Amino acid sequence: MEYLNRNYKIVEKRMIEQMETSLNYGKDLIESEVDVGSLNFMLKPIIKSFYKYWSDKEAKKGTLEQIRITLDSAKEFIINGDGSKEHLDRIIVRNFPAYLENDQTDIQCKKDHKNYKKLKEVTKKCFITQVEETILFLKVKEDVSDYNQLSRATFNSKEKAYQALKRQLDYNDEGISIVEKDDSILKVPLGKNIILKVLRMGFEMTKKKLIEELDDIFN
Repeated sequence: MEYLNRNYKIVEKRMIEQMETSLNYGKDLIESEVDVGSLNFMLKPIIKSFYKYWSDKEAKKGTLEQIRITLDSAKEFIINGDGSKEHLDRIIVRNFPAYLENDQTDIQCKKDHKNYKKLKEVTKKCFITQVEETILFLKVKEDVSDYNQLSRATFNSKEKAYQALKRQLDYNDEGISIVEKDDSILKVPLGKNIILKVLRMGFEMTKKKLIEELDDIFN
């Protein structure tokens, strides 16, 4: 199954690029928001240092692990499964705990909060859609050499690609909204309003970029 390993590497490269873009958005936004905000001058370097450490260490490490779990789950489904929903469900049940453990929003949230169960359910739905979409990418047997070609072979049209992307974006949006509605779910002691603003703005910037990229892929 040479095509499977080829597609795995193409999707992995793409996911890592998306991670780097999102983290860079966050770094730039945290800098600008802290600098123009009304925080005490002693708190500004603390928040900047916290975000820099988190994005350089924890966020990158955790997101890379989520990428591996997603790709390996999809690969296992194709290689070892019968293509049934039951088999996919078993893979999700087995791998979701590790995926959740590395989720950066989940790490920063209180597990005993009244809204945590709802947030966890949204994170699981997001994981399922990521695995399902990755399965589609990995199954492509056509001769492709990059992500754009692989996307066209997978979805055939921009509308189908957009609908797949929209599912993931909607779940991400829902997760952020849960935290926005009651930020007491966050464990972070300082700058919750800035962190939430950066989270929302970073998501909207990433969303805009991903949708714009569909035009480049399908035009």
